[in-house]
Formats: sequence, structure tokens, C-alpha cells
Amino acid sequence: MPSSEISTFTDLDAYHAAIRNAEVDGVVTTHGNYRAELTRIDFHRLWMQSAVENLPRVMTVRRSDWRATILFATDQEQAPLHLRGMELERGEIAVLGPGSADHHRTSAASRWGVMSLSVEDLAATGLAIVGQALTPPPLTSRLRPPPVVLARLLNLHEAAGQLAKNAPDILAKDEVARAIEQGLVHAMVTCISAGEAAAHRRVDQRHTMVMRRLEEALYANSDRTLYLAELCAAAGASARTLLKCCQEHLGMGPIRYLWLRRMHLARRALRMAEPTTTTVTRIATGYGFWELGRFSVSYRALFGETPSASLRRPPEDPRPWQSVGSPWKFAEIA
Repeated sequence: MPSSEISTFTDLDAYHAAIRNAEVDGVVTTHGNYRAELTRIDFHRLWMQSAVENLPRVMTVRRSDWRATILFATDQEQAPLHLRGMELERGEIAVLGPGSADHHRTSAASRWGVMSLSVEDLAATGLAIVGQALTPPPLTSRLRPPPVVLARLLNLHEAAGQLAKNAPDILAKDEVARAIEQGLVHAMVTCISAGEAAAHRRVDQRHTMVMRRLEEALYANSDRTLYLAELCAAAGASARTLLKCCQEHLGMGPIRYLWLRRMHLARRALRMAEPTTTTVTRIATGYGFWELGRFSVSYRALFGETPSASLRRPPEDPRPWQSVGSPWKFAEIA
């Protein structure tokens, strides 16, 4: 039976946990009170999500299943999205590689959407609609569909989201859901089959591997400060190459990213801790922040509240957070 759900978040971890079919982590890259709205609609075969975020951020995203998925900006006038170091230009969509692990970056407030079919459904539907059994690419790729086809996709996607928000009872009706799903599936398949593929540079793949090694090193050493020489050794790259890779994928240098990542880890620990048994000092020093006055000032500037306020405030997501291993461990690309 078709279903829909709309949720709003002020906690980044709770938002990431709600994104379907992916293991997501990340950081907000500027100060402010973060807010996101996530809409999820499940049709019979097609799954779709759309999100509105008010602050720029970097997300590390690993696909946790093998569904064929496209991602696109739902506002084509907004600042471009960046995926795997590539700028998603106006009029383009991204086809996410099954099982892929990429950085997704925004530089301002953003609106984005995703749609997915099982790999088998994509092949069968492609054969029926365009006479070709479509398969998703091994790596996240950019496509430029014909403008009229992309416009239809965006219009249908927005219409489905508006029904989920304003008339979910109508969207839940089987005949309505099937009609919208058929239109969305047709538009998705046509976008993929008729889209002009952007060229891949060999250097893009090498830079992606550098970033994946960097993420592994950061995950394994989240409780201590790493220095540039250590980061370069872990990533297998010179300082110049590492800086270039980080600018492409993260929009900032490695030291700034490391600092932001540790700040968010400290915030996560404060939000999930029991205030009667834990102190701000213990958590801050546990993540390598030894100058507590400076930590408190920087924390408040970034998150809009003091560390002690975060410690006392109940978590937005009542489920306890636990590490299940780095989402960046996977086989090297051949």
C-alpha cells in the first residue's frame, strides 16, 4: 500500500538516520541553527525522497542497497550540488552507483530529491519503455536529460510531495498512487536513457580513492588530533594533492574538515550523554579539545548554544547512537 511521511529535524544525526537506503554522516559547514525537512513516499515499486535544508553541509553517503537511484536539485536555480567532487550543473541529474560511497556537498541552503527502483525493475521498465534493459553505472555519474523530460520529472516529483504534505489521504488511494508512480517511472527511465553522459576524468577516480582513505583515517582516529603529515600518509597523497582533493570533494582544506568533524562528534556525544554522569570537560578532551574556553566559544558560534546546554537538552532522536563500523570500508576500485 502506498505510504508517505514528512519529518522535520533540528538535529543533524537524527536527520541522517532518517534518510533511506544509505548510511549517512556529515557536518554543517557554517554557523547557525540547522533545520531540515524530509519527505518520504513509497509507491508500489518506486521510492522517492525530497529534502529541504537551510544550511550548507558535507555528507558522507554510502548506498546500503543495490537499488538504481537518481538524485537531482528540485530547485534548479539554487547553488549547485556537488557529488564525488563533481558539480551537478543546472539541467543535470546524478545516477548513483549501487553500493557507492561518495561525498555530497552543498554551499548554501538546498533542496534535493531522489528516486529509486530495484535494479530488476529498472531493466524491465527500460525494456518496455525504450526497448533497452537499463543498468545503473558502477560509479556515480552525471547525465543531462532533454529539458522537457527533466521538467516533467521535476513537476511530477513536486506534485507528489505536495500531495504528501497537504492531502496524504488522497495520495494513499491506490489509483492515484499508481497514476503518479507510472508518470514518475516513465520520466525517470526516459531521463536515464535519453540523458547525455558527462565525461569521466581518470583523475576523478584517483581523487575519490584519496578521499576514501582519508575518511578511513579520520574514522579510526576520531578521538585525537591528526596532523597534516599523518593525513597525507594515511591518504597516500602529497599535501598539495590532498588539499586539491579536499577542496573538490569537501569545499575546504583537510585541517578545517577534521576540526568540523571533531566538533560534530563532540556535539553528538554531548547530545547522547547522561548529564548526571558525564561532564563537558570529559567529552571535549575525549575528542582532542584541550583548550576548554576556546572550545566553548567555538562550539557556541557553530551550533548556537553552549556545550553544557547541549548536554542538558534531551536528544531529538530517542534511539541511542552507536558505531557500527566505518561506512568507508570497501574494496578498492580496480
